[in-house]
Amino acid sequence: MTLRLYDTETRAVRDFVPLAPGHASVYLCGATVQGEPHIGHVRSGVAFDVLRRWLAAHDYDVAFVRNVTDIDDKILNKAGEAGRPWWEWAATFERSFTWAYDQLGVLPPSAEPRATGHVTQMVEMMQRLIDNGHAYAADGDVYFDVRSYPDYGRLSGHKLEDVHQGESAGAGKRDPRDFTLWKAEKPGEPSWPTPWGRGRPGWHLECSAMAEFYLGASFDIHCGGLDLVFPHHENEIAQAKCAGDGFARYWLHNGWVTMGGEKMSKSLGNVLSVPNVLKKVRPQELRYYLGSAHYRSMLEYSDAALDEGAAAFRRIESFVTRATERAGEVAVGSWTEAFARALDDDLGVPAALAEIHGRVREGNIALESGDLDLAREIASSIRAMTAILGVDPLDPHWRQESATSSAASDALEVLVRAELERRQQARAEKNWAVADEVRDRLIKAGVTVTDTPHGPEWSLEAGQ
Repeated sequence: MTLRLYDTETRAVRDFVPLAPGHASVYLCGATVQGEPHIGHVRSGVAFDVLRRWLAAHDYDVAFVRNVTDIDDKILNKAGEAGRPWWEWAATFERSFTWAYDQLGVLPPSAEPRATGHVTQMVEMMQRLIDNGHAYAADGDVYFDVRSYPDYGRLSGHKLEDVHQGESAGAGKRDPRDFTLWKAEKPGEPSWPTPWGRGRPGWHLECSAMAEFYLGASFDIHCGGLDLVFPHHENEIAQAKCAGDGFARYWLHNGWVTMGGEKMSKSLGNVLSVPNVLKKVRPQELRYYLGSAHYRSMLEYSDAALDEGAAAFRRIESFVTRATERAGEVAVGSWTEAFARALDDDLGVPAALAEIHGRVREGNIALESGDLDLAREIASSIRAMTAILGVDPLDPHWRQESATSSAASDALEVLVRAELERRQQARAEKNWAVADEVRDRLIKAGVTVTDTPHGPEWSLEAGQ
């Protein structure tokens, strides 16, 4: 089956046909590094990491570019309020985002350009736009002439008469619908020289220039959050097309993480930072939760939903771990046809997870019946499928994360096993009171005990 992706611009699911056979080029709008990342910020990183892994699984050589917006009104304002240099503020939270992506097992991008490192490319693009009659300078500002581009609004569905950029109108702006490419220098703000005066770039210009520089005038896929469709991505298209570029051929947008039906954002005050959420669940459990819904759907956050996601991951992890302990080494095998059909259908992760959990149930039956060869085969297939989703329980990334608490885990194993042996001895002596006392004490401590034909097994409950 051919990989098919929903393209926001055409509003249709289309066969993915790359520009160059065997090569896939992807640009993802990354973070504006103004503060601590919350789980709404990193959802796009997780969602399109699955896209990248699945493209690679299709034997594409993937060029994956994710930018950093390190100069922006919000960064300048927040740094000023804190009394810190803007560049230090941006660098601090860029590291926070990098840490969060790494914690969640998001693969590093092929390139991660900063906006401030590509002013030269932005100036060159503005010059082309002015030369082509699509932009104009006024009092040190440079604006894009929206009316000069007849296809403006194609991506978002906006009609030209309804467009509002959300920008304050400069004295030299010819039409309130025009948007800013370059902002004239202001006292106390960073600035760079241009033929039209010193200043700093507008947000929309940054991505068009960086995407062109790293991926060429035309590339395959542009990704980002649903909130970026307008005005950001609409303006990116206008700039790039009017500068003479073909630009992106497919547009993919992920849904928001919501709370109470509202988009998670700092302005709403309903922020769940990644470090805080990782106090509730492990990184692989958070990744599983964020990636469990279809990338285009909204993901309504609640503590209960997070716990359910963590518990679902642990069911997979428990089977793979027990299969390894009883059947020997489990290598990464092959995914099933049902799994491939699900992901080829616009990255249908929910259907892919249903296939994985169905295989887990089959694997548990194989273990209980003593068919270790079948259990190993199933576990091998599960490893292959969960690797595409970035949550292979035996991936060295997660094993390394677990190693930091290995001493505590070893100590817990010794203590729980001692209690289980005491319970087994009590049951053998038909001392049910003591056996029940041990079981109840373990349950109170968050330890779940499962009696199997091969002896008792234990696991920690969610949040432990």
